[in-house]
Amino acid sequence: MTDRDAIGYGPEGHSSGTLSAMENDLREAERRLQAAQLAGDVQALDELLDDRLIFTFGSDTFTKADDLELHRTKAQTMSKLEEEQLTVLVEGTTGVTWFLGLVEGSVHGSPFAARMRYTRAWAHDDSRGWRVVAAHASAVE
Repeated sequence: MTDRDAIGYGPEGHSSGTLSAMENDLREAERRLQAAQLAGDVQALDELLDDRLIFTFGSDTFTKADDLELHRTKAQTMSKLEEEQLTVLVEGTTGVTWFLGLVEGSVHGSPFAARMRYTRAWAHDDSRGWRVVAAHASAVE
């Protein structure tokens, strides 16, 4: 566990002390999302992704329906999702997660392996918990 795994960070990266209950809940939601991606669990993904989701990868954007279809049809499968670092930030009912790690799998039959950085914006409400409303991914060296 890194310092950033144990401590909540504000917008400037300064420590705000130990993680709050909301930050812990968001960290758990991020890890449920990772597990659902790895397992191809469409039901769990449906619960964790907001209907308004826009996912950006390179110059392309995708919707929740696009993402669920990739998993439902197994056009995208993940065989490895290894977290190196996870940072969380919560402000009221809005949260952001920054994931860094190794992702392996296949898309439309073509294998891939990359070290990836994901930034996800989350919204929280008492009835549904944390849900991803926006995400961006990029490959990193």
